[in-house]
Amino acid sequence: MNNKVVYLHGFGSSSGSDKARLTAEYFAKHYPHIEFTALDYPYDPAAALALIQQNIGNRRDVALIGSSLGGFLATCIAEQIQCRACLINPAVMPHQVLSQHLGRYYHPVLQQHFDVTAEHMQVLQQIMPLQLHQPENYLVLLQSGDEVLNYRLALDYYKGAQIKLTEGGDHSYVGYAAELDAIAHFCQLA
Repeated sequence: MNNKVVYLHGFGSSSGSDKARLTAEYFAKHYPHIEFTALDYPYDPAAALALIQQNIGNRRDVALIGSSLGGFLATCIAEQIQCRACLINPAVMPHQVLSQHLGRYYHPVLQQHFDVTAEHMQVLQQIMPLQLHQPENYLVLLQSGDEVLNYRLALDYYKGAQIKLTEGGDHSYVGYAAELDAIAHFCQLA
């Protein structure tokens, strides 16, 4: 049983995103006894992983929910500590996609500018798990209409995981709120 759930947003998003807000409201209403956190983290991949690990600490009673790049980071952490992770249109090989988006950005919640660099792409490539040790630890929600990421990469990479592919939709995952019961169930909450 898990007593903590951590939500990890995607690139250019924040803890104030629609999915993060919907998830926080759902857990507050249905699982008020569960410690729920929607993290805002730096876009430097190494610093992001360090902050997530610091937030989790030595706990093993944790489940992760990650969207897009947050899904990638959730996978990195889940492979380290062997916890459950629910992924929404997760980024696979994000260094390839994000290499087209190098430059300066602004984080709306942290209220600071950040740079996405070629060095970050190297780190993303280095930290990507080459294979999943326990694919059964993952629930992967995909929509074929994702205009940002190729869902077929996730189908291949997360082979052996519980995968739900919905035709159509988009990168934001249309109808996300309807998946929250299944996500909470998969998280094995106490």
